[in-house]
Amino acid sequence: MTRHYRYGVVMSTLSGRLRREHETFVCMARIYCGHHHVPAANGLCADCEALMQYAERRLEKCPYGADKPTCANCPVHCYKPAPREQAREIMRFAGPRMPLRHPLRALTHVFDKLRHAEHPMKLRRDRGRPSANGGR
Repeated sequence: MTRHYRYGVVMSTLSGRLRREHETFVCMARIYCGHHHVPAANGLCADCEALMQYAERRLEKCPYGADKPTCANCPVHCYKPAPREQAREIMRFAGPRMPLRHPLRALTHVFDKLRHAEHPMKLRRDRGRPSANGGR
């Protein structure tokens, strides 16, 4: 697995849509942290930086991979309750401010919200079921 430095800590690399989603969340966290905390040089305080690292780890392990919907529309909630509430708070505050600060990211996030995904267990059950024509 390729490693690089992000937030001053070695992290693995996300790619494609997952990376874009994580970068959007980082932009939202910087907006929130700038108004509510004393951010460090990278724009995030220690708590927000820890949440971003947690979010990146969760995205790496997402069962949907690149086909995942936004977390708000996802049937699988992979965050623990405390980080999930912290993420909600960040998104509630920064969401309305995103079009002014990052209009392109905000627009792509709106389109990503339109994605719908089936629960992974339902997909697994459907794959295991024989078809109506006798499995042919």
